[in-house]
Amino acid sequence: MSNNSLTVEEQLAKARTLSEALPYMHRFSGQTFVIKYGGHAMGDEELSLMFAGDVALLKQVGINPIIVHGGGPQIGSMLERLQINSSFIDGLRVTDQQTVEIVEMVLSGSLNKKIVSSINSAGGLAIGLSGKDGKLIEAQKLTRTKRDPDSNIERILDLGFVGEPTRINPEILESFEENNVIPVIAPIGVGPNGQTYNINADTAAGHIAAAVGATKLIMMTDVEGVLDKNKKLINRLSSAEVLKLQQDGTIGGGMIPKLETCLYALEEGVESATILDGRIPHVLLLETFTEHGVGTMITDSDD
Repeated sequence: MSNNSLTVEEQLAKARTLSEALPYMHRFSGQTFVIKYGGHAMGDEELSLMFAGDVALLKQVGINPIIVHGGGPQIGSMLERLQINSSFIDGLRVTDQQTVEIVEMVLSGSLNKKIVSSINSAGGLAIGLSGKDGKLIEAQKLTRTKRDPDSNIERILDLGFVGEPTRINPEILESFEENNVIPVIAPIGVGPNGQTYNINADTAAGHIAAAVGATKLIMMTDVEGVLDKNKKLINRLSSAEVLKLQQDGTIGGGMIPKLETCLYALEEGVESATILDGRIPHVLLLETFTEHGVGTMITDSDD
């Protein structure tokens, strides 16, 4: 439909949207957003094209977006095709030597390049890299323990080549910003002896946001955001309120590690962290450029 076929009301609605967005463009110009991209938004072709266009637009209005992407379903599909068995412990993929090679191939290869290509086609200038490039994400083996309910003995779980960041080296990202490049990062870390580690994308995004002094950490998920006991969306939370909701059981399951990452980023100086529903078209623009935003925003204050 061309603009000429829009009704006056539709044209006025577009004008109001642009008018509402202007103060946010001014406010966030020159600021860095770290965006964790994954879930349905990455698997759906139409949504992925919208995401690419929205990221290019953020850059165009002066925001510095850094993309950190997951790829669990794509990794699972490749392992299945290659008839490699894979298991999970507490939501983390047990990653042996053979599996970590596949994880790196999928995340740093085809998947990363597809995202880069989409952003470039939408008018942005994106470059793909993994956490191993320039030692962007230095990592160590992730250790987890689990208490046996019968014996009450705590045992160490071996997740293989699953890692956690020990240091982020943001210099390479700073050079990208100076050259108006959008970095698209696969969450693969490098160990002290050159080992490859598979890192949870949420965790990697939180640590990168802290290291670059991001204004916003945005985590795209397959849920509306944080829900109360009546399954209603909570639009805004303070760090203290998040802890209370964890303690009373309102927050559970896969939302807990996401919120722990958000709280870590806030402790390290990130201004706000937002859990967004990546299934909503143009959700990045709605969050950034509208008065009330969408999803759940977490800040360090009770204001």
